Amino acid sequence: MAEIQAPRTPGPVNVLVVEDPGSASASAESTVRNLRRQGYQARGVATGTDALRMHQRADLVLLDLELPDIDGLEVCRAIRAAGDTPIITFASRDAELDRVLALQAGSDDCVLKSTGAREVMARIEAVMRRVHPQSPAAPESISLRPLHIDGRSREVRLDDRPVEVTSKEFELLYTLASTPERVVSRKELMAKVWECDWTESSRTIDTHVSSLRAKLGSGKWIVTVRGVGYKLGHGRECSEAA
Repeated sequence: MAEIQAPRTPGPVNVLVVEDPGSASASAESTVRNLRRQGYQARGVATGTDALRMHQRADLVLLDLELPDIDGLEVCRAIRAAGDTPIITFASRDAELDRVLALQAGSDDCVLKSTGAREVMARIEAVMRRVHPQSPAAPESISLRPLHIDGRSREVRLDDRPVEVTSKEFELLYTLASTPERVVSRKELMAKVWECDWTESSRTIDTHVSSLRAKLGSGKWIVTVRGVGYKLGHGRECSEAA
């Protein structure tokens, strides 16, 4: 990982770097050194076994999906099942399926191993700001029968059944549901949900929308308005914009 900017998050953040030392990308050791230079508390491990043993002591996990002993998706699911520790996964291929599988496994974000260090750092900062907001506010609950979104418990229910979503998926859905009749631009979604304006990363929105549609059982819950952005639909009754 190349030289990166100093973090904006207050206080030291304990990062666990899980990366196969045999991969073509930078080693976990160099990533850890770089993070420490920028004020993070960081340590690296090379296997999924060690990650499962040590993740509870971390504030955030950087997880390589290609590990020598355990499939990275399985490691991601296990960490997510054990708690709410933020996870950023690294995929070797720029494939939508890889990103969708990582997000469905519980990852808060998924980026390519070749992603620039500045962007990776910014994503870490954005995740930690959401986990530890400086001015927390109790959001309202939104009921759009049969879809119910509880802003306090961050729970989504459809037909009175819980829908398991990641933190970013919840924020994306909540943002759209807050103004259900309005089209929310891609730029606005990137600013509100990802706290950035990386237009080149807007494909991240598509990945999260795809995952949410699958989890809600219909593509009609989130309507694509081509060239503009997205709006909330009405599930079974709504058809997507052409």
